[in-house]
Amino acid sequence: MEKLIPFTINDLAKVTNHRSGEIKFGEKMIIIPNGVDKIDFLKESEAKYVLLGIPEDIGVRANYGRPGAASAWQSAIKSIANIQHNRFSKGSQIIVLGQINVAEEMRDVENLDFNDIDDRSKLSQLVEKIDKEVSHIIFTIIKAGKIPIIIGGGHNNAYGNIKGAALAKGKPVNAINFDAHSDFRILEGRHSGNGFSYAYEEGFLKKYFIFGLHENYTSKSVLDIIKKLEDRVRYNTYDSINIRKEKDFNREMIGALDFIKNDAFGIEIDLDAIPNIASSAMTISGFSVEELRQFVSFFGEHKNAAYLHICEGAPDLDNSPNNNLIGKLIGYLVTDFMKASNEKI
Repeated sequence: MEKLIPFTINDLAKVTNHRSGEIKFGEKMIIIPNGVDKIDFLKESEAKYVLLGIPEDIGVRANYGRPGAASAWQSAIKSIANIQHNRFSKGSQIIVLGQINVAEEMRDVENLDFNDIDDRSKLSQLVEKIDKEVSHIIFTIIKAGKIPIIIGGGHNNAYGNIKGAALAKGKPVNAINFDAHSDFRILEGRHSGNGFSYAYEEGFLKKYFIFGLHENYTSKSVLDIIKKLEDRVRYNTYDSINIRKEKDFNREMIGALDFIKNDAFGIEIDLDAIPNIASSAMTISGFSVEELRQFVSFFGEHKNAAYLHICEGAPDLDNSPNNNLIGKLIGYLVTDFMKASNEKI
């Protein structure tokens, strides 16, 4: 884990707001001490979850999106540190591992133009570099018997999550993706729109379910590809559930779980599926925050839920005085997952 920037006790102190008579997550979350072997510490710790930040938006840029997703990790960790430690959820269940060091790659991308063919190739190469780091760290966390919670960056990081989980489990894994988009685009060089198609093509992804596709933003070619792979790749649409009311949200969750539950699976959450959440592909129509929280709780409850990934939120793109709310939303999702995971079925 050479590219990991460990989270320190000083980092935790800076983001935790202490208050008399209260105990915050930041006072109880676990930090790996300096000089201690990280893998041994993970294996020996009683904490169940490991927080990892990925402060990048290179994959988003490579997919013609607006940068900003790099800011989610910092916003989220501030909110998570100030959640109340109580009978419902305990900060001591979390090890804050730190963030992947992508500073060099982020500098390299500053002057690249995704409309330029040569620059797009360079962007894809940078995404591939990050892929290697993500997959290695996720492999290490899961192999140590812990559940990773990955925050920040573009949805390109789904590839590294899936690959790392598959290598740790010794076989391909499944994925459920709460998303307005399929991210199953053609293999044209790595970016945020093809993490799942690359993972599928390379044999790390066995079954894939896209929950809540937006019909207006899914191409015919992608729908045709999915149709040919329907034994292993399936979807439903937001429009069929919440607009035309042809399908029921809860029954759709049950059906999606039946499709993926027999093997370890990752829970992928793209915040661009929620209306008015600042992201590279912001929407004004979509599932509610309450439905998203129910989704995370429902899938997190299953024993084969291997990780949670929350991506594409971009606080830097939010001009409102309440741009801390993306971090707060991520905090809700993290604790919803923890509460559900503690009651695994």
